[in-house]
Amino acid sequence: MDCSTTEQCKAIEKDVGGGLELAKLTGSRAHERYVGPQIRKIFETQPEIYQNTERISLVSSFMASLLVGGYACIDQTDGAGMNLMDIEHQTWSNIAMEATAPGLEEKLGKLAPAYAVAGSIASYYVERYHFNDNCVVVQWSGDNPNSLAGLTLNAYGDLAISLGTSDTVFGIATDHRPSLDGHVFPNPVDTESFMVMLVYKNGSLTREDIRDRYADGSWEVFNMFLQQTPPLNGGKIGFYYKEHEILPPLPVGFHRYILDNFTGDSMDGVIEHEVEEFDPPSEVRALIEGQLLSMRAHAERLGMPSPPKKIIATGGASANDHILRMIASIFGCNVYIVQKPDSASLGAALRAAHGWLCNQKGKFVPVSNMYLGKLEQTSLSCKLVVPAADPVLVDRYTLMMKKRSEIENRLIQRLGRW
Repeated sequence: MDCSTTEQCKAIEKDVGGGLELAKLTGSRAHERYVGPQIRKIFETQPEIYQNTERISLVSSFMASLLVGGYACIDQTDGAGMNLMDIEHQTWSNIAMEATAPGLEEKLGKLAPAYAVAGSIASYYVERYHFNDNCVVVQWSGDNPNSLAGLTLNAYGDLAISLGTSDTVFGIATDHRPSLDGHVFPNPVDTESFMVMLVYKNGSLTREDIRDRYADGSWEVFNMFLQQTPPLNGGKIGFYYKEHEILPPLPVGFHRYILDNFTGDSMDGVIEHEVEEFDPPSEVRALIEGQLLSMRAHAERLGMPSPPKKIIATGGASANDHILRMIASIFGCNVYIVQKPDSASLGAALRAAHGWLCNQKGKFVPVSNMYLGKLEQTSLSCKLVVPAADPVLVDRYTLMMKKRSEIENRLIQRLGRW
């Protein structure tokens, strides 16, 4: 939710030749929450602190450092979320570092593959807590890479949608397609593919806001409105930003449009006009449809197939069957939920075992070797909750998605990113 480094983001993008150039280089355009802009802010506003800093760690590498009793490397997957790493070569980028702060490479240390061993457990833990002195510590990573592992996304077309305080969409891509839309990371459990991710600030907090405004503060009423209103919402399209949004880069504000004569079969004769407000049931459906249509449009622009191979829904709102059915209708594929929560913790455990196996073999081993043929017996397995929707309805949502993207582009041109 951090917006304190906007000026640093502008400066970094300018220094490297623009947002798309930075995305080509590092996998993402400059983002306020990313470590690169945060470092530049410290260098500019507190130069003495920057000069006196010996090592800059991520939370993940710092936790690994505590376990090995020395500086652990930043892993390449979490390191991609810094605007500092060359995404193709998976090494620090001299161009990005020079645009951030001087003498940065020495402070960052080395990068390491996510499956590498950070070191042996420190003697402190052996002596005090009786750890085995042969225990190794595998590189730590961030919650999203670990969730990718925990949800066992391992094939192109696998997609996860996490519906939480902020919403995220992530999946497997076979190549790095530079975009201003989202983020590209190395896949933490596969050296041949990438993890792509979209992040939205306006997730559950915005859904709660619309619930309070239009559904009497009740999820029961909210769900009743979703049941009462038809798919495509009679051509009503909404953009709801309680917070300054990341994707698309738009400021706080609500924007509502009606597509007159829209049936979903074609755009012939359809006339669009902006309105101040919808009736309460239509507000609720416009919010959810709008969020999901945005996810689909931007995922496809990042190289995700249409339809995806499958979708795994997680996060608090994934308990809402009405929303899950709308996901199936808009994306056109089966929707699953995990049998147990905490996919990031499960993924971290799986990655630890995977790193240990790679260390034992002395080389990278595909993570699929660990659970081949027995995944359905583990707590990582998923349960099908909603089958793919009628293809005709999916096609109609495709038309609405394209129209919504046109309106979104006009809003971006009018209201700008910064």
